[in-house]
Amino acid sequence: MKRLIATGEPERPVELAEDAQPVPAADEALVRVEAFSVNRGETFLLENPRPGLVPGKDVAGLVVQAAADGSGPAAGTRVVGHPPYGGWAEYVAVPTRSLAELPGSVASVRAAALPLAGITALRLLRAAGAVTGRRILLTGGEPLTVRELRAAGEPRTAEESR
Repeated sequence: MKRLIATGEPERPVELAEDAQPVPAADEALVRVEAFSVNRGETFLLENPRPGLVPGKDVAGLVVQAAADGSGPAAGTRVVGHPPYGGWAEYVAVPTRSLAELPGSVASVRAAALPLAGITALRLLRAAGAVTGRRILLTGGEPLTVRELRAAGEPRTAEESR
């Protein structure tokens, strides 16, 4: 299978390479990656990568092998996931606790940006406490954050779609 690996070269921080398909642990599902996103922390890691760095923490795709322990989604389920590493590849093993089923109405390209960004937005909303009646500006929050605001009781939520 193909994967992007770190080169340590500033002018070409990653390159496409052949690698073995991951073998999932009992509590991991094997996901065929349809889309991944790059997060800020990964870009910093690419500047001076440690040996063996295999980037990729935000993915969306299709479960091709369910977890052997029976946890998590079945094979054939579309998912969004937050693997500990390795998502910039054709396949990635993801702990089932880090997977969520993806509705058919959500494109994989959009969903791949949700794991880290969505977790960050959710943590910030929880840290902010009650939001009803308060003015809050969120940029790049995606629909997940808007739903969280509405669920927290904020009826005056605006969204911009592109």
